[in-house]
Amino acid sequence: MIAYVTVGVDDIIGAKRFYCAFLPALGYELEEGPEGLSFALPVPSGQAPLLPEFYVKPTFDGRPASAGNGTMVAFEARSQSQVRDLHAAALAAGGFDEGQPGFRDAYGPRFYVGYLRDPQRNKIALFSSNPNEPGRDD
Repeated sequence: MIAYVTVGVDDIIGAKRFYCAFLPALGYELEEGPEGLSFALPVPSGQAPLLPEFYVKPTFDGRPASAGNGTMVAFEARSQSQVRDLHAAALAAGGFDEGQPGFRDAYGPRFYVGYLRDPQRNKIALFSSNPNEPGRDD
């Protein structure tokens, strides 16, 4: 099981604006600290944390942050409309379009996805596979 994912950024303020445009709508809570931003799903009293957590931090070695070639973090939305809404909100918050929300021929008939780049160019996917919504072939 993946415990956490970290992306490096040089502009923590721009990254905060970008990630706060959609992660709270997916249930993530933000905790800010001297090391950067930590996003986690709330933990009911007496239960173990829901994983993975997502961290946005300056690089550990102090060199400029860079996006990994082939690296992508995907967040699941509740619906196709939420994918569209959050994709638009993330673009308005400084993100870059990497693929408008929609179905892709290469994936299953219910996999609805939109792709983004954060201000540091880290690749992000927002997707829904809600079985109660129309699929690509419906």
